Amino acid sequence: MKEKKIRIIPIGGLHAIGGNMMAIEYDSEIIIIDCGITFPNGETPGIDFMIPDFSFILENKNKVKGIIITHGHEDHIGAIPFLLQKINVPVYATKLTLGLVTSRLAERPVNATTFIEIEPRDVIHIGSFVIEFLRVNHSIIDGVGLAIKTPVGTIIHTGDYKIDYTPIDGNVADLHRFAEYGQQGVLLLISDSTNASKPGYTPSEIILKKKLLEIFAKSKGRIFVASFASNIHRIQQVLEASQKYNRKVVISGTTMQKNIEIATELGYLKYKKDLIVDAKDIGKYTHKKLVVLCTGSQGEPMSALSRMATGTHKHFRIGAGDTVVITASVIPGNERMVYSVINSLMQ
Repeated sequence: MKEKKIRIIPIGGLHAIGGNMMAIEYDSEIIIIDCGITFPNGETPGIDFMIPDFSFILENKNKVKGIIITHGHEDHIGAIPFLLQKINVPVYATKLTLGLVTSRLAERPVNATTFIEIEPRDVIHIGSFVIEFLRVNHSIIDGVGLAIKTPVGTIIHTGDYKIDYTPIDGNVADLHRFAEYGQQGVLLLISDSTNASKPGYTPSEIILKKKLLEIFAKSKGRIFVASFASNIHRIQQVLEASQKYNRKVVISGTTMQKNIEIATELGYLKYKKDLIVDAKDIGKYTHKKLVVLCTGSQGEPMSALSRMATGTHKHFRIGAGDTVVITASVIPGNERMVYSVINSLMQ
């Protein structure tokens, strides 16, 4: 009798930033973990984004039993609409992640698909796979790692994560459950490794609060805050600082606007109803009463901050007296774009 083996097939994202997608195959069954896009850098002009090569999946689509999403970043969910145009299988994810996924599908309709909402510590059975979802902390909320039990052993897939003992919402990573799996024995660990080669540690998200309040206290003009549109905890802190200093908030950037709407509807963002105002109404407020929360922390050419830096934004021109806060470190590969925006702002 031929021994059955498990195969790990990295389709995208291995030794790279973006395009995360992996298939795990046992016997005649395949599960897919994540399905993201890759954003272009300065060396790929004219390209909006890239999707993984689905060839292996399409050649074996009758084996595919489900798609599991670890979190809602574009490099993990952005290619799902394109894949679901080719195959029809259930999609499993947490509440916010599903909200972001279904929002993307509104832009690129697909055939009827079953979406299954899960929570940390939930256990599901997909064919020969038994999968437990484990809470992790990351720069987006509702992230999970995976403990995947197979007939030949347990695979731990961490998803993207950071160690944060004081997250904004108090939901710490389930390190205890990870440790229990370690004690039981693990066949394979598949781990996020971004910046693993750098010494030191990632500070807690909560330390940003003090710095933001200092900036708000000192600033006499408008405050422009560039953030990842998916960093809901960071957006919450900006909204709270704005409320404290009686400033109105304008949202600039389509993705930022959409994600705030989704997170608010699902109960992840909380703020006073009249805090956020429309850009067309900015003339009603003095500069010291405005905060502009925008996209562009990675220097993306068409982002709100990039257009402000080059003077091509419809509503805003950054000038003397304004304060610009970029609340994200540079993702490897984006250095040239980020510093180009900073140089334009300085000029």
